[in-house]
Amino acid sequence: MIGNLNHVGVATPSIAESIKLYRDVLGATKIGEPFDLPAQGVKVCFIDTPTAQIELIEPYDETSPITGFLAKNPKGGQHHVCFEVADIRAAIADMRAKGVTILGTGEPRIGAHGTPVVFLHPKEMGGVLIELMETPKGDH
Repeated sequence: MIGNLNHVGVATPSIAESIKLYRDVLGATKIGEPFDLPAQGVKVCFIDTPTAQIELIEPYDETSPITGFLAKNPKGGQHHVCFEVADIRAAIADMRAKGVTILGTGEPRIGAHGTPVVFLHPKEMGGVLIELMETPKGDH
């Protein structure tokens, strides 16, 4: 069921400062334009690597779901890992059948790549927040 690693989500108090780190220290050359995703409560910027992406996520406002994470980790840090799945509804059914809690409403929502996503509760995923994302069509 699990597909490619699509991205690693990194929470940050400042996308601009994080871009400097990935560009100037780690040598990233393919850095997307930051954009707002108010429906998810975040600002987002993707950094391409040869095999996956880093998704920088900054709170959109004080109601952002990552505000609590940054309160515990003021400098930011790894927030989640995202894997692609061929069919998000089939993946949800499979996870529920295995007793895994789907966060939020339990229904997919549109993520930063424009495809349906869900998050799996870390308590059942070895302490890791896992995002499942329906494989995007075309360039992402």
